[in-house]
Amino acid sequence: QVQLVESGGGLVRPGGSLKLSCAASGDIFRVGAMSWVRQTPEKGSEWLATINEDGYHTNYAASLKGRFTISRDNSKNMLFLQLTGLEPADTGAYYCASGPGSAQVVPPRRLWGRGTQVTVSS
Repeated sequence: QVQLVESGGGLVRPGGSLKLSCAASGDIFRVGAMSWVRQTPEKGSEWLATINEDGYHTNYAASLKGRFTISRDNSKNMLFLQLTGLEPADTGAYYCASGPGSAQVVPPRRLWGRGTQVTVSS
């Protein structure tokens, strides 16, 4: 199991953008699909997006309304999440995770990284 370490979180004003990064300790192509999830006080654990092993197929939570973009660089064992149009409701801890997810299924907690905090406030 690869170890995952997220970075790039911070404090941003409403409407702002952030790019989150996730560094993996091993070959993420062999891991296969990877996801981003978040934890917020209002919704608890929430799946956000999944990208397949070669990066050509992505799925997103409908609630994001196209504001976030998941990507990966297998040559660097990195996963990314570009956040745009941030809203206060996006405040929470963001985690990358090994494996796929969906609106109905959040990847198991044991497959998440350490997380990075995103705070959206004026």
